[in-house]
Amino acid sequence: MTAATRILIVDDHQLAREGLKAVLAGPDIEIVDMASTGEEAVEQVRRHQPEIVLMDIRLGVGIDGLEATRQIVALGLGTRVLMLTLHEMPAYVREALAAGAAGYILKDAAIAELKAAIAQVRTGQSAVSLDLVNAAMRAAPLPGREADLSRMLTGRERDVVALVAEGLTNKEIGRRLEISPATVKVHVERIIGKLGVADRTQAAVLITQMRREDG
Repeated sequence: MTAATRILIVDDHQLAREGLKAVLAGPDIEIVDMASTGEEAVEQVRRHQPEIVLMDIRLGVGIDGLEATRQIVALGLGTRVLMLTLHEMPAYVREALAAGAAGYILKDAAIAELKAAIAQVRTGQSAVSLDLVNAAMRAAPLPGREADLSRMLTGRERDVVALVAEGLTNKEIGRRLEISPATVKVHVERIIGKLGVADRTQAAVLITQMRREDG
């Protein structure tokens, strides 16, 4: 039996916190605690080491959800942050991804959609809709957007990210390029770092967007 996903809820409105706890808590999800400020969130991550933090962006006092996310990621505890907010502004999406958030979902999402996002984030995937990512990329340049792609990535990295954009797995990419899946994984990690994105999905979306603009 799979252990329940341990979650910390961060929102400056008590009704929002209690409402989320009421609809999410169950056999598959354990709410380890709740916080109303960014500072409390960082401290409770240290204390409880949850798998996921549901983080609002705009908090009433102290540091906001973006800065709290940066600090949580910097702890290196493996906790992943899923932004849960009313705000779909491209700047917020972009800043959240740059801060290290693993997902971004709007508060008007259905409960089933939120639970699906939690499941995705728990398994190491990104939970950001392509519409939100594309809007964020169109609204303002990300680091290196103006740079020639050939200067950003090596030839092998360009080969790898092109196949990632086609939806191939590391094993499939390895077969195509005649390298090991472990080597592919190393290339993917380097690509993610160079492009300043959270995961392979976002890397593929960014490369596709850059190519569209260049074309």
